[in-house]
Amino acid sequence: MAPMKAMKAMNVAAKTMTKGALAEALASETGLKKSECNKVVESLAKVATTQVKSAGKFVLPGLCMIKTRQKPATKAGKSMAFGKEISCKAQPAKTIVKAFCVAALKKSI
Repeated sequence: MAPMKAMKAMNVAAKTMTKGALAEALASETGLKKSECNKVVESLAKVATTQVKSAGKFVLPGLCMIKTRQKPATKAGKSMAFGKEISCKAQPAKTIVKAFCVAALKKSI
């Protein structure tokens, strides 16, 4: 039996778009001024934040969905991992924020 090949590493060297670059791209697409697009990006972030805090869910149509989830508290105790007994500290309940891309975006990539 032939040995399995190692998985290829993903190319993570690509730089992400900054807020200014996003505003500039929106300005060139729509014909608006860059300063106006910058205000739109900032207000979108504010709206998304308030909506996630109040409703627990925010959807950018055609792009992504941001949800919150309650993670319950855990008790302190001991558990077995890799044949060793590990002591675990108690953790308080916390709210987790997750983002999911929509199905249309998955199909287009």
